[in-house]
Amino acid sequence: MIRTAHVVLFYAFDVAEAVNFDRLHIVLGQAASPAKLAPKPATPPYVQYQQPPLTFDGDLIGVSEIAGLHVRVRVYDYGVVSFALRRSFSGDWPDLLALGQQLVDNAQLEAEIATCARRAVDRLRAALDKPRLEWLVEDYAVFGLTALEPRLTADALIATHAGDIAALLRGETQPLSDQEVDHVLRNRLSYLADDLVIPTWNGALVYDTEAGIEAAENIVEFANSQLLQFRYYDRLLDSELGRLYDELQQDRRPYVFGARRYTRAARHVHALFIDIQDLVDRTENALKFVGDIYAARMFSLVGARLGLEPWKKHVRDKLQTLERIYHFAVEQSSIARGELLELTIIAILVLELVLFFLGIMK
Repeated sequence: MIRTAHVVLFYAFDVAEAVNFDRLHIVLGQAASPAKLAPKPATPPYVQYQQPPLTFDGDLIGVSEIAGLHVRVRVYDYGVVSFALRRSFSGDWPDLLALGQQLVDNAQLEAEIATCARRAVDRLRAALDKPRLEWLVEDYAVFGLTALEPRLTADALIATHAGDIAALLRGETQPLSDQEVDHVLRNRLSYLADDLVIPTWNGALVYDTEAGIEAAENIVEFANSQLLQFRYYDRLLDSELGRLYDELQQDRRPYVFGARRYTRAARHVHALFIDIQDLVDRTENALKFVGDIYAARMFSLVGARLGLEPWKKHVRDKLQTLERIYHFAVEQSSIARGELLELTIIAILVLELVLFFLGIMK
């Protein structure tokens, strides 16, 4: 039996380029508080946000519950608003699997949380810098177990309920193959003998104390927000690079007449590169894992299961392409200006020769 547990559904929305926390405090007053990320009690509390996100209950935007799940909102300074929908659970494993089937990938629930997000953005609009016209969304589910009957170690839990855990995280009602169960459980992490974290690409099971589960959920929520940001940067760079390719290829005028377009392209690319690099740096440095190896390992494991590094690599590669385009545009602008200068000198020499033969100049 599972004596005490809960399910948390995270929905993260990329709503703006940034959030001004000074204005946000004016909008929300004292109802919002800085989020605290505490590692496991046995390790020094060195994990810290560079700019702690602000957290408040859904009551502040008029939505305390959705489908029986308590609503909590968290706002990150890099423009992400994350909703956590929480529900307690007690029962046996089939009941937990049924609850997972009911809540995860629930179209009606997703529609309701999207409406809730629009309501939140309307309330927070005065604090948003460059609000997005279209939002990207990432969702994630965490199943937190705090007390089992009887109490099991992490290894005993795996040995006893491997199939149930794998089915829960895969959202399947039918028994999975041994190969798939092994694939799901292969990437897991334990700090003590009786705690366990098993993340997958869309959900995780955490077996720990309330404090340990809360720390794991904070790390999962932060990683989910980072994934959302890098998805946005990747899409933005795709759009800008496509526009730059079209702009530089459409105008086929000789270099002598193209200095201005290459100069204009170089300035635009340089400004875009600086803006996106600044946003990427701010996102990556939002949370520092200093002195807590376990928290760093958990973030790396969760990030790997989410596919965070490939998205980061896509963005870095496209930033390098942007930098090469900048150097190309600067080089072409220099060539065009050089040719224009040469033609100007030649024109002056020809004019002097004409004037000389006409007797005007001696």
